[in-house]
Order: sequence, then structure tokens, then C-alpha cells
Amino acid sequence: MKVRITDVTLRDGSHPLEHRLTVERAVAIAGALIGAGVPVIEVSHGDGLGGSSLIYGFSLVDEHRLIACTSPIAQGAGAQLSVLFLPGIGTSADLERAAEEGATVARIATHSTEANLAVQHLTKACELGMEPVGFLMMAHMASPSTLAEQARIQEAAGARVVYCTDTAGALTPSSTAARVAALREALEPETVVGFHAHNNLGLAVGNTIRAIEEGARHVDASLRSLGAGAGNCATEVLVAVCESLDWETGIDVMAVADAAEDLVAPLGSGGVIDRASLLMGWTGVGNSLLLPARRAADHYGIKDTDILIEAGRRHLVSGQEDMIIDIALQLAAGVERRP
Repeated sequence: MKVRITDVTLRDGSHPLEHRLTVERAVAIAGALIGAGVPVIEVSHGDGLGGSSLIYGFSLVDEHRLIACTSPIAQGAGAQLSVLFLPGIGTSADLERAAEEGATVARIATHSTEANLAVQHLTKACELGMEPVGFLMMAHMASPSTLAEQARIQEAAGARVVYCTDTAGALTPSSTAARVAALREALEPETVVGFHAHNNLGLAVGNTIRAIEEGARHVDASLRSLGAGAGNCATEVLVAVCESLDWETGIDVMAVADAAEDLVAPLGSGGVIDRASLLMGWTGVGNSLLLPARRAADHYGIKDTDILIEAGRRHLVSGQEDMIIDIALQLAAGVERRP
């Protein structure tokens, strides 16, 4: 069985680094990943193309420069370079520029019940000759049948791959299996099902394996779990498990383990299930809200966990980072929480 792994260290891993990736670091990590045989690497701001902003956090280095510097590494080895795109954050111009700079995969991300927002940009990706991928975020907030209906919308718009995306790290093996199976049953046989995990409940590797067993063939991971919240499924661990199960990834276990140990471990970020990350998985809050919550907590002198618990009560999702300030102001002023 063949499994395609997309490594998201240079995109999702931007979150715990507060989007401070340097060109030198990005090139070194990209080179190590491609050298290890990773077929797809993703490079962009943690919140997708155009995410560098006051709301989401400014990048140290413009993402387009990072794309332009890493794409020759991928092209030289016959690998692909992916970008993430959230309608309302990025623009068609961002997607066009990324394609010009060498990105060949466009992953268009929407909330799990708003797949229609991806239609325009999936069409655009097709026009640009990029591989169009639908990315249904916060999958735990939609039932398997609803997620399947949304997946069909993205498929009809041209998506050749549709992802079940556990943005909050809230899924369990059984809830993962139910959603992936629903997508596999609903989509055409030639449409690939994908899965993206977060490790807030310590289940990222287990959920990813379960997703593969239910028919997912494209899955995401990052070196040393470097990613938002408690991080993603660890690339080096996933590759080792797949090899143990005789699933073909084309990735060298020792080479990717070296990349994790030598290039990412020294950064000292990611892969830790701390109190805040655990609460996000438990309450189902999107991991991209963690940094804004911590910044607001420091600024207003309150606990980040109080902000996250309230965010869970309000069912905030990725893209609603501005609401964190509203919550922080109310908590700081002692205003009663909304029912």
C-alpha cells in the first residue's frame, strides 16, 4: 500500500516559531526533507498565503521569498511544493504568485461546513496547472455525513484530493475512522482522501494510522511534531510506523529522523502537550488560536486557559482570531461569560 506524506514543518511549524522562519533554516529543512525522500513539502505562513498580518502574526521573512528559495530544491529532486490557502486571508494574486515561484500543489482550506467558499479558488488552482486539494478544517465539528456532503462540493469544483482536517486535535481513532470512511464512500474512486492530524490529545500518529486503514492515502506530518498547538503527527514516527506495517512511503527512516534531530529539535518548540494545548483538543478549539490567546493573556494579565475555555464555549474556529481580543477584554473587565 502506497501512502503519500506531505511534510508541513515549513508551514504548520511556523506557528510555534511565531512565524520567524529564516531563509537559511527553511532551505536546510527543505533540503533534508527532500533528501530523505519526502514527496511533498508545504511552505507558507502558518495561516496560509497572505497570513502575515497584525491578526495572524507577521512573518520574519516574506512567505513568497521562502517559496522561491525552496522550490528549486523540490524541483531538482522531482518533489512537489505545496501551499495552503484560506479564502478571505489569501487572494487569487497570492495563488498566482506562488505558482510562478514553483508551487505545484494548492490546498484550499475552509471550515468543515463551508466548502462552497473553496470553489472559486479550486477552479483557479486548476487553471494555474496546480494540483487542487480541498482541506476541510475543524472536522470534529461536522458529522461524518455532513463532512461527506461538503467533500463532494470540493470534488465537484475540481479537487483531486479532499482532506479531513483535525485542526483542533479533537478527533479520536473511532471518530477519525467514521469521517474518513464517509469521505471514501462518498467520493469518486479516483478522488484521493487525505488526513491532517494534530496531537492535542496525544493521538496524532494513531489517528493517522487509523485514517490510512480507512482509505486515506495522502496524510500530513511534521518533523518533531512541529506545528500549531501540540503539533502535528511526527513525520519521523509516522514513516517508521508505516515501514513497520509494510506501507510504502518512499522515505528513508534514518534520514528523516536525522532531519528531526539535527535541524528541528534544537529549535526547542513544538510537540509538547502542555495545559493550553490539551484544553484546545478537549474543548475543540482550533490550534491557530493559541498564539493570539497567549499574546492577549500577556497583554491583559489574564490566563490563556481562561481565554481558550471561553473560545471553546463560543465554538470559535480558525479565522476568528479577532474574537480573542473580545474575549480577553471581557475577562479582564470581569464581565460575565456569555451562555
